[in-house]
Amino acid sequence: MAEAHQAVAFQFTITPEGVDLQLSYQALAHIYRSGLRSWKKRISRIRNSVIKGVYPASPSSWLFVVIAILSTLYMQSDPSMGLIAKIQENLPLSLSLSSQGQTMLSALVFSTLLWLSLILTLRFCLKLLLSYHRWMFEQHGRISTATKVWVPLVRLLSGRKPLLYSYQMSLPHLPVPPIKDTLERYLLSVRPIVDDEGFERLTQLAAEFERNLGNRLQRYLKLKALWSTNYVSDWWEEYIYLRGRNPIMVNSNYYGMDFLYVTPTPIQAARAGNTITALLLYRRKVNREELKPSRVPGTVIPLCAAQCERMFNTTRTPGEETDVLQHWQDSEFVAVYHKGRFFRLWVYRAGRLLSPRELQFQIQRIIDDPSLPLTGEEKLGALTAGNRVPWAQVRKQYFSSGVNKRSLDCIEKAAFFVTLDDQEEGMMGDDPKGNLDRYAKSILHGKCYDRWFDKSLTVVVYKNGKNGLNAEHSWADAPTVAHLWEYALATDAFQLGYTTDGNCRGEVERSLPPPQRLAWEIPVEVEEQQTASLTVAQALADDVDCHVFPFRDFGKGRIKKLKMSPDGFIQLALQLAYYRNRGGFCLTYEASMTRLFREGRTETVRSCSNESSAFVQALEAGEPPEHCRNLFRLAVERHQNLYRLAMTGSGIDRHLFCLYVVSKYLGVESPFLKEVLAEPWRLSTSQTPVQQMELFDLVNHPEFISLGGGFGPVADDGYGVSYIIVGDNMINFHVSSKHSCSDTDSHEFGVHISQALRDLLIVFSTEPKGTAEAPREDKKRM
Repeated sequence: MAEAHQAVAFQFTITPEGVDLQLSYQALAHIYRSGLRSWKKRISRIRNSVIKGVYPASPSSWLFVVIAILSTLYMQSDPSMGLIAKIQENLPLSLSLSSQGQTMLSALVFSTLLWLSLILTLRFCLKLLLSYHRWMFEQHGRISTATKVWVPLVRLLSGRKPLLYSYQMSLPHLPVPPIKDTLERYLLSVRPIVDDEGFERLTQLAAEFERNLGNRLQRYLKLKALWSTNYVSDWWEEYIYLRGRNPIMVNSNYYGMDFLYVTPTPIQAARAGNTITALLLYRRKVNREELKPSRVPGTVIPLCAAQCERMFNTTRTPGEETDVLQHWQDSEFVAVYHKGRFFRLWVYRAGRLLSPRELQFQIQRIIDDPSLPLTGEEKLGALTAGNRVPWAQVRKQYFSSGVNKRSLDCIEKAAFFVTLDDQEEGMMGDDPKGNLDRYAKSILHGKCYDRWFDKSLTVVVYKNGKNGLNAEHSWADAPTVAHLWEYALATDAFQLGYTTDGNCRGEVERSLPPPQRLAWEIPVEVEEQQTASLTVAQALADDVDCHVFPFRDFGKGRIKKLKMSPDGFIQLALQLAYYRNRGGFCLTYEASMTRLFREGRTETVRSCSNESSAFVQALEAGEPPEHCRNLFRLAVERHQNLYRLAMTGSGIDRHLFCLYVVSKYLGVESPFLKEVLAEPWRLSTSQTPVQQMELFDLVNHPEFISLGGGFGPVADDGYGVSYIIVGDNMINFHVSSKHSCSDTDSHEFGVHISQALRDLLIVFSTEPKGTAEAPREDKKRM
């Protein structure tokens, strides 16, 4: 217990001669430096709060206003039109100050009030400018005069060097769309997937809903929109995520993968050291707000950064009715799992972040530790993989006090969770494609007990140096996590790097106390629940059919030469692939973001449209290529318009979801809303955006290509498809489904996707030159 003695700053003993006080100056120095780090963070937060509070102005602009006012007073002019004199008359200190002092103080008060008024005016103007979305619907090269004026105004009011959260107060609130518009869009979206009789019935239900209950629910929803920052996000987080009682493993959590072709080092401890360092450097940037605000690609338009606030030091804790997201301001350690044992690894020493080499040294200590798991310790993580109610009950009864609570606190309050997996994964061996599928399944669920699925982030580092990330979904969506993971991979490979023998760089302080092994007292009842939860989780994991494959025939570059949206092209390929696989069309979910608005999260793009189904049917019927091309362009344009509507707050599903929640609060039933929300999403899709391409030099290092990430199937009889467009020549796909459904097969669907992409390219291979229209997707080039 050497580390325990080192942690004691002073000891004293009482003797007949008096009190013998012994001070440990080394320990006191550590305490001082740790406290100094905490105070620096507090000061940094206060400083950033001031800068954000006055944005888009700057704190120094106050001095400019004061000098301007005092200068005009010196020149015998009163810019306040008598207000300074009024302030002077009401000063409580008028008797204790000279006349000149009173004037100066009054001028300072007026200057400050004027400055604050200017800040509020600038912020209001910026919010109005950011509420303008017509630019998204304009053709490239045909920009309106209003948009041409709008762009420089946004640049002018955006200020210089904004912090991560600088734009938050200036972002507009998500508007509530007219109920009539939402219902019309809904009926258009279901027309390709229902027969005439079904469509007529839905039309009547929608009309009845609009006439009777709909407008009443809409009034309540508008009231909420006026009162809250975002009328969707809090209900979405609570009712879609936190109130779910089924396992979050596979059903909610999602994953990110390592580089496809390379592994920076084969040494597990070294890869873990660099990965942990990269994530903590990112956390430092988030805490200091040094990250640049995310923007719509190619534009000056900022996106909401609220999801970054709970990225680290966050845990989803189970409850019997609803879970709760707990977030702590700071954490100086990570939790580590290796071969059935849990450890607390301190990542700071005397107020400084440990070097990657020191973290490797500490991780290697954990790997070399010969101790065996305690009773009930090895499969403790299975509780987070099973149903939520039993886990909540067990946690309340057996982890609310004593040693179990202290150890559970170490996991839940950790910056993030690290699993040192004893398997080797990646595209390797005699079956690289099959191994890639097993790699995806391993990150998604592992052994069902060697991940802590409640943590916001679980980093998995494999025996051969491969890594991956498992993320809990309620606190943030995939683009936020993807931004973090891009930074971690790039920093690991290109900034931190490794020595020629594969170890981390830097020196090691050999006096570092070893990682702390967590202690547990697990009763038989908890072990029984572990077994029950593991049975549920294992059945769910075994049922998942994952298929990951890189499509190398062509990529974004070839598609853009056709003057077409890459995302629209891929979505049409998915519709064609599904039609060939299942012989029909289905309700299709594509995730879009609403982060143009404050606290915005996602909206659904219903990618299966009348236009897309008409194109697929024409192509499969062998109609002339020119006719198919025209239908294809109409379908892509329709898809892009749906995407724009979703991004700008005119989507369908979040509005209907919130109306449904209001109806439940009011205790009224709506047959229309009940049917809408019960419709299954048999094809759920999502594009993982590449947001920091500048971090990767794919020209000189083309092998450093990210695999992206994926998620489990949303419907029991459907597919989950995630894709990432990497560079100009590759698209990586992640397909998931369930073995238990005889109608789905992820590998077969992957073959259909690849063939559909090739067939779509063939459709345009005979197109006469110069007939293609400019793509309307890239408004983003402003």
